[in-house]
Amino acid sequence: MTTLRLPALYIDNAVTQEAVGTPALLNRDPCPDESGVPIESRVALEILDTGPDGIDRSATRVWVNDALAFEGGGAPELQLGYDGPEALITETADTLRVVLHPTVFFQSLQSVTVRVLSETVGGANTLDTHYSFEVEDRSAPKLLAAQATDAFTVRLSFDEPVTAPAGAVFQLAPQSAPAVTSQVASATSAASMLILTLDKEMSPDVGYLLTVSGVLDAFGNLILPPHDRVLFTGFRPARPSDRRFHLWTMLPHHNRRDDQTGDLWRFIASLQEVLDLMVAEVDRFPDIFDLERAPEPFLDLILQDLGNPFPFDLDALSKRRLAAVLVEMYRQKGTAVGIENAIRFFLDIDVEAITPFTGTTLVLGESELGVDWELGPSDSFARYAFDVIVDQVLTDTQRSQLRAIVEYLKPAHTHFVDLVEPIPQGGFDHWVIGESELGWNTLLH
Repeated sequence: MTTLRLPALYIDNAVTQEAVGTPALLNRDPCPDESGVPIESRVALEILDTGPDGIDRSATRVWVNDALAFEGGGAPELQLGYDGPEALITETADTLRVVLHPTVFFQSLQSVTVRVLSETVGGANTLDTHYSFEVEDRSAPKLLAAQATDAFTVRLSFDEPVTAPAGAVFQLAPQSAPAVTSQVASATSAASMLILTLDKEMSPDVGYLLTVSGVLDAFGNLILPPHDRVLFTGFRPARPSDRRFHLWTMLPHHNRRDDQTGDLWRFIASLQEVLDLMVAEVDRFPDIFDLERAPEPFLDLILQDLGNPFPFDLDALSKRRLAAVLVEMYRQKGTAVGIENAIRFFLDIDVEAITPFTGTTLVLGESELGVDWELGPSDSFARYAFDVIVDQVLTDTQRSQLRAIVEYLKPAHTHFVDLVEPIPQGGFDHWVIGESELGWNTLLH
């Protein structure tokens, strides 16, 4: 057998397989079912006879994708197309090693099948088997289509997942005039799509030629011409079907007839584009007023317009909910129900009760000085004072927010005195045999 001497050999995993016969096919490179094989790879294999006969070289054939690549005993043995300078045939007493060097590279993502036919000397044992491997991806990504989803956004579709590194360049060129030339401000990858955000609105219904460079697929292949460009139409905002607002048709007929050079038409077309965009903004006003669809900056303005008195930091969903119920909160201002609903809305805490505050007062003929009475509030204060009782222990932030809510919603002449929370239960001090002393470190419970 062939002796291979290496500086070191490390084996992480070894799998033993029982030989089912002879000859045996060994040391295949690329190995069966391997993927990502370089397109310039050689195909190497060894045929081994584990018995005393040896391999019959003249009876050995190797096919690559149904093309005969090696014919033992032929003249020549290495067939045209697989006889590159690194092709090699080596034979020992029990092993035949075949190295095929394709003179033409494999194709990107090609599935290559290798068939081996051989037998031992004398023909007692034969071998007829095949295996396959897959070539690496060397295909450049292709830009399939582009679509303007709104005035500032263009969605690109590719034939495979892609990324847009920092050096990627996107160029937009209008194909007619008048038109706005927009630049790409940012690009976001989404599987086999790229989402482009523009710095200026596109001109509606104008054709744009988009050219892409620097975009990569998952294997680092750059996009290449002619699959790096595509035509698409600028976004046209939705508008009522019966709207007719064309400046050109509003001009007197004699002015349109006198426009022999087309300069007046181009000037009016420029104004028409600006007008269309302004009207489209007006058409979007209902979306701004709608609490469910309004952008978040407009939610702050809506709350400001409603006179929002609560200085809490809210997310977008909470702002929409608050804008929807703020007027009702105003209506319930000054009532216990209003206070309870507001606390539940902001803090998700149920108020157990809102109770009148009553100080311990002096009763003539019964109270004893310093024993069962304390200095309480005046009659007018006690009459309009109250406590808020909750059924859970609050954090410092919740306490400050709850007090702010109550102070705003309570009637102006009333006084919020105490926020009553449950008292946390302490642990019991049990007896310990041999250590506890009665009346000293034990508690009856």
